[in-house]
Amino acid sequence: MATIKLGENNVETVGTLPQLGNAAPNFTLTAQDLSLKNLSDYRGSRVILNIFPSIDTGVCATSARKFNEEASKLNNTKILCVSKDLPFAQKRFCAAEGIKNLEMLSDFRDGNFGKNYGVEMTSGALQGLHSRAVVVLDKNGKVIYSQQVPNIGEEPDYTSAISSLN
Repeated sequence: MATIKLGENNVETVGTLPQLGNAAPNFTLTAQDLSLKNLSDYRGSRVILNIFPSIDTGVCATSARKFNEEASKLNNTKILCVSKDLPFAQKRFCAAEGIKNLEMLSDFRDGNFGKNYGVEMTSGALQGLHSRAVVVLDKNGKVIYSQQVPNIGEEPDYTSAISSLN
């Protein structure tokens, strides 16, 4: 369990992020076209998991925009934005913002991603949603970087996440 902040209030998560050097837990998430995506679909590519509560909040939207900008500069790297937002909301956001360099994936069906990656919040006003975190995987699906953002209202450390790919 991790303790993070939402404003001045403590919030607990269901667990902790996957450990560095370990294989990332598999997942089945829903894409904007309602197809299912698994971690194995990205095998052979490096993966940045940009995890957040909802695309309809300012900081979450900013993180998607910033990672979208970075994605065009990265070779053999997929950036996946993961939340419990419905795929329809994710699609609307991407269309309105011109987001084309990353994939939005939803954990709305069973919430197993949030549980397996330790990011589901178990207390506070956003209970049931994902905390803000970044997990970076090498091309074999091993965790090479992770950050549980200490305050949900703060942006992740983009520089460290991108630098971990070098």
